[in-house]
Amino acid sequence: MACHPEGNAIKPEAIIFDVDGTLADTEQNGHLPACNEALAALNYPIRWSWDTYRWLTEHFSGTEARLRHSLSQHYPALPPAQIETAVAQLADRKRQIYLQKYVAKIPLRPGIAAIVSEAITRQIPMAIVTVSHEAQVLALLQNQLPHATDYFQPVLGKQAGPKTAPDSPLYRRCRAELGTDPAKTLVIEDSAGGLQAARTAGLPCAVFYNDCTFGQDFSGAALVARSIEFFTLAQLARLCFAAG
Repeated sequence: MACHPEGNAIKPEAIIFDVDGTLADTEQNGHLPACNEALAALNYPIRWSWDTYRWLTEHFSGTEARLRHSLSQHYPALPPAQIETAVAQLADRKRQIYLQKYVAKIPLRPGIAAIVSEAITRQIPMAIVTVSHEAQVLALLQNQLPHATDYFQPVLGKQAGPKTAPDSPLYRRCRAELGTDPAKTLVIEDSAGGLQAARTAGLPCAVFYNDCTFGQDFSGAALVARSIEFFTLAQLARLCFAAG
């Protein structure tokens, strides 16, 4: 762990945020109820409990993958093509419900607004890498960080490609678009999967876990803590960047 005198405070060259569970607790307060409502609307007798949803988020990345697994378990005789059709219909309905009913009501996690404001003041570029669809990300930003929405460039989500594939393509793409030193580009995540994606791309990662990701394996994280609200950007830089 690096230690730098306050007088020589360093700062990140850029910050890359995950969204779900990182910017806001969207999983329990938005995605889970929206998924259950979509299943009910399309007459599937499947309801996910919070414990089931936590397990699904740990083992499957993204709504489509979780729905695919759940449908395959409940309907093992259903041909794969029909499973895919059902997944697409359910995912589309779930997104509509999430955007129309939930996203505007989900508050930011404590400390996020302060870190974002500090980054803007200190002219530190910010970006987003997530498994969520870009429309969901922008809706959250516009509702909860309207003054800061335009400062997040790029925003790379579901439509940009896979985040947690073996070679971490979205993090690599984001790193290239930012053009910053990877060793000084800080990733903020909440889950083991996001942490591993960041590390694979060669980026230091601070993990701020939540009720959904508590207890996951965060080996290799530059920092693990319950909340970002207790840190400034200078403190994060000191704790997360190796001594130069």
